[in-house]
Amino acid sequence: MTRVSSPCIRVCMLDPETGLCEGCGRTREEIAGWYRMSEEDRQRIMTELPERMRQAFAIESPFAPQADKA
Repeated sequence: MTRVSSPCIRVCMLDPETGLCEGCGRTREEIAGWYRMSEEDRQRIMTELPERMRQAFAIESPFAPQADKA
């Protein structure tokens, strides 16, 4: 049995304005259908989450690559 990739960080609160989870950035529909999606679709969505979070909440997502601090 393989493990399903997931961006969930267990901060599950849907923002009423954006409709996105404040923890992972997924929509209600994405969350509900996550385990029925192909791994390819899950990976595609997970790639989009950092930018989605930046645009929706003007914050850095925990999934965004961190720049080196020199």
